[in-house]
Amino acid sequence: MASIGIIGSEGRMGQALARAIEAAGHGVSGGADKGSDVAALADASDALVDFTAPAALEANLHAAVGAGVPILIGTTGLSDAHHTAIDSAARAIPVLQTGNTSLGVTLLAHLVREAASRLGTDWDIEVLEMHHRMKVDAPSGTALLLGEAAAEGRGIDLASHSERGRDGHTGAREEGAIGFASLRGGTVAGEHSVILAGEQERLTLSHSAEDRMIFAHGAVKGAAWLIGKPAGRYGMEQVLGL
Repeated sequence: MASIGIIGSEGRMGQALARAIEAAGHGVSGGADKGSDVAALADASDALVDFTAPAALEANLHAAVGAGVPILIGTTGLSDAHHTAIDSAARAIPVLQTGNTSLGVTLLAHLVREAASRLGTDWDIEVLEMHHRMKVDAPSGTALLLGEAAAEGRGIDLASHSERGRDGHTGAREEGAIGFASLRGGTVAGEHSVILAGEQERLTLSHSAEDRMIFAHGAVKGAAWLIGKPAGRYGMEQVLGL
């Protein structure tokens, strides 16, 4: 049984994590929220799970490194500077960072990577996502994860092949581009589709999240998997052995 600490324990995801930890037979070592002592939580935990905000990431990584405990980061909306901080922490402790902890989405990304690698650039790739009205970042972390998977399959850099926010007279679509579209409304937990459109045929790979608990269960599985691993940066695909 592992003792898992929740950073952001009072939020909806934090509460879901507490239920998932207990359901998996592990224990909750405690929680930390704004103004809390994350270092004390890290000292009392076998692993940490962080679903807070980008602004809190550096302090949370510092606490995990100081205690020598692994940390799973599910926070989205991260910048290049945040990823640099994660890389630095991963030289000292095991860190799993992902835009989505769902096991189904992890497998979807694997399938997207495979499809993109086997179909030529004459197949256009579009990533469509929809989330609840309160989501603050777009494209979603999951959409970017799927876009990265497609780019990896094609052997290209996503940043230089990404098309977002089309509006007005945009001209023809660039060959080899990966497009993104974001929808917001209602209470949608998460809908993601990757559309590969070729000549006279279209392939759609998709995932629907029906409850926030799927992310909590995946995060707990990932956090428990991290315990005992050597320092390094990991992803959910390694948890599934992909």
